[in-house]
Amino acid sequence: MKFLNISRAPNTALTVLLVVLSGAFAGAQSGKSSNPVSNGATPLLVSSDFLFTEGPAADADGNVYFTDQPNDRIMKWSTDGTITVFMEGAGRSNGLFFDKAGTLYACADLNNQLWMIDKSKKVTVLVHDFAGKKLNGPNDLWVDPKGGIYFTDPFYKRDYWTRTEKEIEEENVYYFSPEKRLLVVATGLLQPNGIIGTPDGKKLYVADIKGRKTYSYSINEDGTLSDKQLFADMGSDGMTIDSKGNVYLTGRGVTVFNAKGEKIETIDIDAPWTANVCFGGKDRKLLFITASKSVFTLKMKVKGAY
Repeated sequence: MKFLNISRAPNTALTVLLVVLSGAFAGAQSGKSSNPVSNGATPLLVSSDFLFTEGPAADADGNVYFTDQPNDRIMKWSTDGTITVFMEGAGRSNGLFFDKAGTLYACADLNNQLWMIDKSKKVTVLVHDFAGKKLNGPNDLWVDPKGGIYFTDPFYKRDYWTRTEKEIEEENVYYFSPEKRLLVVATGLLQPNGIIGTPDGKKLYVADIKGRKTYSYSINEDGTLSDKQLFADMGSDGMTIDSKGNVYLTGRGVTVFNAKGEKIETIDIDAPWTANVCFGGKDRKLLFITASKSVFTLKMKVKGAY
């Protein structure tokens, strides 16, 4: 191994060397160089046999359930790579999420409801209105460690609805508590969409897709939110988080931010629109991506938080 004799190096060369070393150290400290994608990995197309894919969520075994929303069905990608129909007549479900007990929850867009789907596919409607008014359209959700459910309620006019106008003017974020109380917990957003929380139940991320911003909130003991902070100057459709605290936003591909809100990676996806992401696979190191008519997978260095 050949070592550089710094004591004899010209002043200019020494200055350049110190600047390079300083920059490398700073990058390592900030985490900007922490690319979460496996070395050499690229997105792998799994299938394009859908109309519009959304809402991926992984069960305890790493199988991923996702929605083919226009076809009103929930699909299942198994860890062996096969895709099957899990449920038809799925209430035009959009976002999905599993709780710790393995129960599946869905934002059922057909009648603007929040559903619970048990392992036998029995549906229980948990929420269908707020203060007697029909919700705008539950879109995405996250189940906290206590079993409470946060969900976004934007208004996207659907051609299968009989109504044409909002009953609730604001597009808010709601919390359905373990005690079955429905609370408005975040207001002042143009169009809340993607949502995800940290595994410790202390922080919630909400994307305002129309406002092109993503915010973080502190979660209080009673489920309410406080300390709203700008996290990223970018909106998002769906979202997820990994075990390192990196947050994944979607839209034109997948953009990854570390916990400080610094962009650390951009993942290009060969599709017009990337709607949502989650981690799946037996080791939870496979990023599962729903994008327009397709689904993709990508090998990662990190595990998903869920």
